[in-house]
Amino acid sequence: MSQKSQSLLDYLVENEPSFRKARVPALYSSFATQRTLNPDGYAANLSAWRRALAKVAKSGLAPPPTSSKPSLLVLNTDERLVSAFETKQYGRPLSLGLVIKEAVENKQLVPLRQFLEQKESIYSRSWSVWGLAGWALKTVGVTDFLRGSGDKVPKGQFVVVENVEGVGRVFGEGIKDKEGRFERTFTRTHFAKVFNDQLVEGGKELSETDMDVLLVFLARDKQMIDYDGKTVKIKDGEGEADGLTEEDASIAQLKELLASLTHQTLILSKRVEVLGAQAKEAVTKQNRVAALAALKSKKLAEQTLEKRYATVNQLEQVQTQLEQASDNVQIVKVMESSSDALKSLTAKVGGVGRVEEVVDRLREQMADADEVGKILAEASGTAVLDEGEIDDELAEMERQERKKVKEKEKKKAEEREKEEQKEAEEMRKRLEAIGEVPGSAPAKDKETEEAEAMMGRLTLG
Repeated sequence: MSQKSQSLLDYLVENEPSFRKARVPALYSSFATQRTLNPDGYAANLSAWRRALAKVAKSGLAPPPTSSKPSLLVLNTDERLVSAFETKQYGRPLSLGLVIKEAVENKQLVPLRQFLEQKESIYSRSWSVWGLAGWALKTVGVTDFLRGSGDKVPKGQFVVVENVEGVGRVFGEGIKDKEGRFERTFTRTHFAKVFNDQLVEGGKELSETDMDVLLVFLARDKQMIDYDGKTVKIKDGEGEADGLTEEDASIAQLKELLASLTHQTLILSKRVEVLGAQAKEAVTKQNRVAALAALKSKKLAEQTLEKRYATVNQLEQVQTQLEQASDNVQIVKVMESSSDALKSLTAKVGGVGRVEEVVDRLREQMADADEVGKILAEASGTAVLDEGEIDDELAEMERQERKKVKEKEKKKAEEREKEEQKEAEEMRKRLEAIGEVPGSAPAKDKETEEAEAMMGRLTLG
């Protein structure tokens, strides 16, 4: 038993709840007979293996088909996969072939070639594993495998739909802030560079095959992008016309070139810094030959960097013009549609002449209604209101109200005056009582001074 096969099972036991150690013997057994004897147990085993295969593929632990880079969205099924699950304690999973067969029939695993070439969405009701030309599946042994009843694992490559859907959801969340045609358009190569490290957790990257699968899925099954094998454009979801144009291809190429040159300027800038440091170090060590060589290389790098910056600036100007032109196209389209809408609404109204006619008729009807009201009022003896008389009555009521307010204020003033006189009288009496004490006249306190001052004011008043 290899260390890799042991670590694969350990990974499932640790990361997949349905692969508890207590269940492993049952999952590694031949459970085909449970289809009729124990349907629930059969379905549970299939579900556990389906999740296990998806998780193993996404983890990158599944044996890759040919290249050293593992595929996270495509499961390679052959003898190596069986060996990877084989352990000394549990042996080989006897029903793995049955599990793959059921997954293919239920569209949980889709043959890679069929997935990439099928025109119809995998979510279409009419889609089936037999939808592609029979010879295409027969060449990889899938048809013979599906028609068989044994547990033999087929040799082939199958797209793990669950994993593709998961990556598609992450992609959908990551493009919500993508606005403008330039920002949403890529070459296939540039798209892979931009998004590859953003779609799978744990720092894993998609293989080239994975990227092909994802692009087909996003374009055909989710309709989130337009893709023709070379150019990718994220749809804006605002009624933009489907399909790619020559302008899209030009924008994508310009964008990729601009990104490449920008990356080159970063590398050249670092090289200039390194060569400058090397020249200084050589001078410090009095190594004139090394210093001259470093300075010459630095000068060449600076010249190249200057050219790159000039090219980048030119391309950025072209980019700005393209973005403005694209925005102008959208603005004109909106204005055109708005003009058509206004024309349609104006036509429904009937034009200016019809509006004037309606307003004139409305005025005539309102005048007629007023005339009828006057005639009815005269006929019923209803008195005509004199507006002047009403105004005079209102003025008299307001005058009376002002008079009442003044009388109230006068009464309050008189009451205040009486109260002050009363307080002054009481204060005078207290002072007289103080003056009857024998001996020298007492010093006047503050209260006494205030009282005398008040009496003085009253006397003057």
